[in-house]
Amino acid sequence: MRHYALGLLAVSLGMALAVAPLMAHHSFDAEYDAAKTANLKGFVTKIEWGNPHAHVFINVEDKSGKVSSYSIELGPPYALVRGGWQRTTVNIGDSITMENVALAKDGSNKAGATRDSVLVLSTGTKMVLR
Repeated sequence: MRHYALGLLAVSLGMALAVAPLMAHHSFDAEYDAAKTANLKGFVTKIEWGNPHAHVFINVEDKSGKVSSYSIELGPPYALVRGGWQRTTVNIGDSITMENVALAKDGSNKAGATRDSVLVLSTGTKMVLR
């Protein structure tokens, strides 16, 4: 009976460890509203090339002059590189436009890249975001 309990414990622990990385990843639909998109134009303040998703942070000025900081979640770094990105594609201080990004469901200043989203550089070059 003791071997059975140890075996069951080992299997349970193995399953918990295998599922842990999946729990860290979120559902796009749980966080963003793909039916509520926006174009955000602003200046880059930060870039994170982390897994599972890269992020670009920008300051966006509205019509009244109020500046809001946004975090835009992109695809994973490997997908960006496949789409032509390099680590120097976007730099702090660059003026960029994020077109057709899905806004956060909770109303916070976050957005997520959809398959139709693009980043427009100041040169007019369009880059995929996923």
